Amino acid sequence: MKKIELLSPAGDLERLEMAVAYGADAVYLAGTDFGMRSFVGNFTLEQLETAVALCRSHGVRVHVTCNTMPRNEEIARLPQWLERLDTLGVDAVILADVGVLTLAKRYAPHLEYHISTQASVVNYQSAQVWHDMGAKRVILARELSLEEIREIRARTSPDLEIEVFAHGAMCVSYSGRCLLSNYMTGRDANRGRCAQPCRYQYALVEEKRPGEYFPVYEDGESTYIMNSRDMCMIDHIPALAEAGVDSIKLEGRAKSAYYAAIVTGAYRHALDVAQAGEPLDPVWRDEVEHISHRHYSTGFFFGQPGQFTEDSRYIRNWQIAAKVLSCDSGGRALLSLNNKFALGDELELVGPGVRPQSLTVDALWDGEGVSLSEVRKPQMRFQMQLPRQVPPLSMLRRQADLSP
Repeated sequence: MKKIELLSPAGDLERLEMAVAYGADAVYLAGTDFGMRSFVGNFTLEQLETAVALCRSHGVRVHVTCNTMPRNEEIARLPQWLERLDTLGVDAVILADVGVLTLAKRYAPHLEYHISTQASVVNYQSAQVWHDMGAKRVILARELSLEEIREIRARTSPDLEIEVFAHGAMCVSYSGRCLLSNYMTGRDANRGRCAQPCRYQYALVEEKRPGEYFPVYEDGESTYIMNSRDMCMIDHIPALAEAGVDSIKLEGRAKSAYYAAIVTGAYRHALDVAQAGEPLDPVWRDEVEHISHRHYSTGFFFGQPGQFTEDSRYIRNWQIAAKVLSCDSGGRALLSLNNKFALGDELELVGPGVRPQSLTVDALWDGEGVSLSEVRKPQMRFQMQLPRQVPPLSMLRRQADLSP
């Protein structure tokens, strides 16, 4: 199997550090403007410089999103931003607008140009035209089947790279081209401000009967009529490779650092064993069940994914308890606390290249070596004996039903 790039989300510096540590080949992120996720931290120019330096030191590529549909006043600011990206030495800019591509070629000539899923590329003709205009890669619309992807691969230039989303949230509308959020809340989905009204529970109200709500049924008793499942293709990496995919993308720039770490680590192992022609160890497959997610499907790759109409809640059964800052050869670790725990609690240890394992908390110390019975204050530093030496950014987690 050919090598496939693993492209992970980085909503801020903490999430970027996790994605890099847990095995990403590349990360995608945004500045404070022009990106499709306006509710995450994103990166100032200074933070972006730090991010590029960190990624360079680990051999990780940096892709920056400029994939909104910019208005006139935004277009006037874009050349300066593109010049900065070019100077910083990021690897690629992700865009969806033909005018932005023209500006990028002029003001960021050293970058690769990747066509965003917002451009809704669903056929080989569109993909080839973008390539002819200078695009190095197209990020295909989520609505395509594996067979359609094979045909696009077969009927486009071999120099054109193909990227697909392989994990994360999906949109009820066509590759995010939705007006519902703007209409209902004034928050424009096409400008990174989606309120996700497709996740709401709807009812019918008759004009002359205010306050009387009649359920709108999709299936039996279910009323979440537009709610889409999350995508999970970790079991089908060889099929994606056979279809000609060059890069698989993990959705989730608005999700937690814990999510970025665990989903990256799981797909890193899946890609590595697939390339070696080996089966995926079930423990790594199980990792995608340890992150916040809606009910899974395989997207449109094998046909219509169907909807989950009973509710739109996330399944959240695990939380991070602490993060490892350092660890000596005997397993004595210095950690930073995220959520309280105490002696006798059952936790799991996981980390970059660290096979998840259970442990019982049998000793805790503060930073000075004084024994503790529990750790409670967020961000406090403490010491703990771990079963083995682990790298920094390893984590302790615990089972906790946090589903809303």
